[in-house]
Amino acid sequence: MWVYSGEEFTSKKIESYVGFVYEILDTHNGMKYIGKKRFWSKVTKPPLKGKKNKRRSVKESDWQNYFGSSNVVKTLIEEHGVDRFKRQILRLCDSLGEMSYYETKEQILREVLFKPDEYYNSFIGCRIHRNHVKKKVKKAQ
Repeated sequence: MWVYSGEEFTSKKIESYVGFVYEILDTHNGMKYIGKKRFWSKVTKPPLKGKKNKRRSVKESDWQNYFGSSNVVKTLIEEHGVDRFKRQILRLCDSLGEMSYYETKEQILREVLFKPDEYYNSFIGCRIHRNHVKKKVKKAQ
């Protein structure tokens, strides 16, 4: 179960959001993982008989069953199960660039790389251009 603002977050609440930035908490030892996840996945099917173009569509991703990309967290889930973890959405995002920006911001503000006893994160990586977050850019007065 994903929690956002103290309430369970379901598919009905996605609206026009592209994805989210999250925190996964290991309730056994208090360690955390900060990451991002898309709500939607692109699907490509082969062309219909007699046609040339591939068929492309979008479907809801596996976000509801997602527990991060950390190999350590994945191993712990295999060994101990999902009940050991709590998942919280920190921020809903309108674009992929915004997701990358806020994931990186959370990781840097929390100093995840300097706190290996508190965070499972071992990598921070991003490339963000101002155009990726143009909806959030404040106009100069």
